[in-house]
Amino acid sequence: MQTPDHPASDTPASDTPAPDITARGRDRVNTVNQRVIEEFRARQGRVGGVFEGQPLLLLTTTGARSGLPRTNPAVYLPDGEDRLAVFASNGGAPAAPAWYHNLAARPEATVEVGDRTYRVRAREATGAERERLWDRQVAADPQFAAFQERAGRRIPVLVLTRWDGRP
Repeated sequence: MQTPDHPASDTPASDTPAPDITARGRDRVNTVNQRVIEEFRARQGRVGGVFEGQPLLLLTTTGARSGLPRTNPAVYLPDGEDRLAVFASNGGAPAAPAWYHNLAARPEATVEVGDRTYRVRAREATGAERERLWDRQVAADPQFAAFQERAGRRIPVLVLTRWDGRP
């Protein structure tokens, strides 16, 4: 699907790679992400492989350093009518994914969920809200507890709220 926010050829899936990922590993992640993105768009949000059956969205952020659009698949948790939670697990890597840093620098983004595309504003969940969302995600997918243990860090939870772009 081509929209103003999603040119026909996507830019690389990451902007600022985790420092412990080699260039070859980064290229492999980008290739896998690109395949997931293409399948997601071709099948209106349904994908196979490791994401099969997972609630998956495409998150397009603006690169913190480059200013270019960056699209990544992410597992999400619905939280009300106009809110989604995403988890900066990076598969249990010690560093948060690039999209997390991009949202910290520029909290506006675009999400694709199924066949819908809309703008969101992001903010990091803290305190009881973060714990509630994290506990719900771990209950839905216990793999996230393993990600946090393996990462050796507290995985950030971001709340994406539908936004019309006006101040």
